[in-house]
Amino acid sequence: MLETMPFADRPNLPTLLSAASLSAEDKRIVTDFARDGYVVIDLKIPDFEALSDTIIEKLAPVYAAGHRIQDAWRISEEVKRLACNQRVLQVLELLYGRKAFPFQTLNFDVGTQQATHSDTIHFHAFPHHFMCGVWTALEDTDENNGPLHYYPGSQKLPVLTLADAGIRGSDKTGSYDYYERHYEPMIKQVVETRGLNCVEAYLKRGQALVWAANLLHGGSPIRQPGRTRHSQVTHYYFDDCVYYSPIWSDPAINKIYYRSPLNIVTGMPASTAYCGDRFIPPMKVRVKELAKNVLRRVHSAKSSM
Repeated sequence: MLETMPFADRPNLPTLLSAASLSAEDKRIVTDFARDGYVVIDLKIPDFEALSDTIIEKLAPVYAAGHRIQDAWRISEEVKRLACNQRVLQVLELLYGRKAFPFQTLNFDVGTQQATHSDTIHFHAFPHHFMCGVWTALEDTDENNGPLHYYPGSQKLPVLTLADAGIRGSDKTGSYDYYERHYEPMIKQVVETRGLNCVEAYLKRGQALVWAANLLHGGSPIRQPGRTRHSQVTHYYFDDCVYYSPIWSDPAINKIYYRSPLNIVTGMPASTAYCGDRFIPPMKVRVKELAKNVLRRVHSAKSSM
């Protein structure tokens, strides 16, 4: 019955680890991840320096339009190779007890300085928590070039949505204004009232930080202006789930913004399943919401002219 929970989240984890034929290192990875909500791993890619140099060089012209490139795997075979790294996929299967697949990449040339948040506001699944992120350092990170920050153990907190801030996500589809005005202050309040401990990640080139979907994290300030912090974030879902975007959903009133993620490894849409049975999301719901979003943007553009 507990197979519907990620392996590292199962309440009988100590018993499972005692009985499992895992190496001491694998048991450490699972134990650390279960306790802290993250773990740092070495990708063990022999030519990682050449790989990262190529990614940085290829994406340099694209950064002229902004410091965040989504789904660069479509234009860079090297970005795709990193997203599909077998070492990462093996670790994720170890931690979650089912196969993972990459569905989105984000590349950055500088630190994001992003406000603290949980990925569960953007990506989630049924069963819950079957989603995670992997942050890979394409160059060394330190306290001055805008490192990633996180709050160890915060993945065990309740999953918070816009509804917890009194806002209907399904009424605000496509608007991040409500996210910034309501969700981010709510998370800041949670951090302060609970006295959570903030830790910065100083990773070496070729290391990756795997974090649970609900771990609170963000980007620290760039304390030395002009410094780069080349990195790649890859988001992963897991097989046999139903995928959706909480920021645009209200499950309590049967309004769910389903996702049909593309499996970057296969290049095909991932199949969805609920309790072992195939589930086909009502695409007309997504099409309708996407159309509404386009109309909003057109209206907004006209209003600002």
